[in-house]
Amino acid sequence: MKPATALTRRHWGALSLTLSLSVLTAGALIAHTPSAQAQSRKDTAVLGMILEPTSLDPTMAPAAAIGEVVHYNILEGLTKINVDGSVTPLLAERWTMDADGKAFTFALRKGVKFQDGSDFDAAAVKFSFERAKGEKSTNKAKGAVFNNISHIATPDTHTVVIVLDKPDGNFLFRLGENTAVILHPKSADSAATRPVGTGPYKLEAWNKGSGIVLTKWDGFRDASRVALRRVTFRFINDPAAQVAALMAGDIDGMPRFGAFQSLAQFKGDTRFAVEMGSTAGKGILAINNKRKPFDDVRVRRALSHAIDKKAFIDGVLEGYAKPIGSHMAPTDAGYVDLNAQYPFDPEKAKALLKEAGVATPLNVTLTLPPPPYARKGGEVLAAQLAKVGINAKIENVEWAQWLSGAFKGNFDLTVINHVEPLDYMAYANPQYYWGYDNAGFRELTAKHSATTDRKERARLFGEIQRKIAADAVNVFLFNPSNAAVYRKGLKGLWSSSPIFANDLAAVSWQ
Repeated sequence: MKPATALTRRHWGALSLTLSLSVLTAGALIAHTPSAQAQSRKDTAVLGMILEPTSLDPTMAPAAAIGEVVHYNILEGLTKINVDGSVTPLLAERWTMDADGKAFTFALRKGVKFQDGSDFDAAAVKFSFERAKGEKSTNKAKGAVFNNISHIATPDTHTVVIVLDKPDGNFLFRLGENTAVILHPKSADSAATRPVGTGPYKLEAWNKGSGIVLTKWDGFRDASRVALRRVTFRFINDPAAQVAALMAGDIDGMPRFGAFQSLAQFKGDTRFAVEMGSTAGKGILAINNKRKPFDDVRVRRALSHAIDKKAFIDGVLEGYAKPIGSHMAPTDAGYVDLNAQYPFDPEKAKALLKEAGVATPLNVTLTLPPPPYARKGGEVLAAQLAKVGINAKIENVEWAQWLSGAFKGNFDLTVINHVEPLDYMAYANPQYYWGYDNAGFRELTAKHSATTDRKERARLFGEIQRKIAADAVNVFLFNPSNAAVYRKGLKGLWSSSPIFANDLAAVSWQ
């Protein structure tokens, strides 16, 4: 058995690869004097978030905003993904992996309690993972992770053995994502509104449309290292409102700042710190591959040629992003740069549409969720598509509407940033919202999963990226940078986002 305690995301990749300013806290209402503000911020913080989560159970709903609130704070997993992408123990103290990469034995951390005082044990792990694999599960990692689990054994209360059907070089990384958090078995059914976990914070209040308040849980196993007694998340979608809230002192930071055009303003203000970091995001113009005429690869390729990625990145993201050519981020080991496959070429796009027998103007609907990259970016994309004869009618929807509509396959085109790392296996699921159904691709991913040789896995990983690009499943647009803006003195916020999380136990005022 081979011991494993810390692995980098790059290593695993190589193996495989709005405005809601309603009610403020009492601390925020203290007189606007520097001394009063400093005093109020010794053990509290108010952070802005772009989107309000639709649920607080990341194992049943896909929104990344859920992880921003609960991951590592209320709910924890066996492993932890750190800001640098490394994987280290969390609820699992250590683990071993057998020679063929199929069987993992986890030694669980002892003395861990759920926030209701009950013991965390192997049975909770088994329950959580079997629930994620169950028939009624809506876990977004069900197909890629949990359906690959052959069986789970619990030899004793602090040991869990997980056996996979096929080797998965990303497995330990996957267990650090919010889809694999361990829920309290007796409260799992109410986790969407009242999650009970093993983390350092408990849910105090969720004021719909306004904010979420977390308070420090004194029963946490390492409570002495948790500096902040209370953290409030405020939902501020509008970029201008984000700027106003920071400048007024209504919030202390935006870990994922959306107003890129205002970064220079904050960089020049000594009251603030600005940090730029990387993300695992893949911003795409998603295409419904099941709907005509998008079931024709020539039409999808035409869309790719019609889009000027540089103009999009410069105009929408102020240049704070990199173009991508497939469903992979440049920060991932094994990344293949495929941007040259579909150069901006409107005439080529027109020719492909004609070849496919598409009469223009082609009327389609472009569904846009709330984030600025989608709303502002959708206007840019619609203008570019119009130049090749595609009339994209813009449909602005709220996040819940997007999840119940576009994410269920009810759309023509939509703009979305996929923030989960290494989520290429979604292309092997014909039921996923873009409806890509290709047996050859599924065979390729199966071969990749079953291969243990590192060089062969890397080669096949490149082929996976090339196949997605060749089939023009979606229009691959950008890998965004992460901008974090916060008041000076607030330390410990993540500058990069390998996953969408805010590790509040590491945050303090200095």
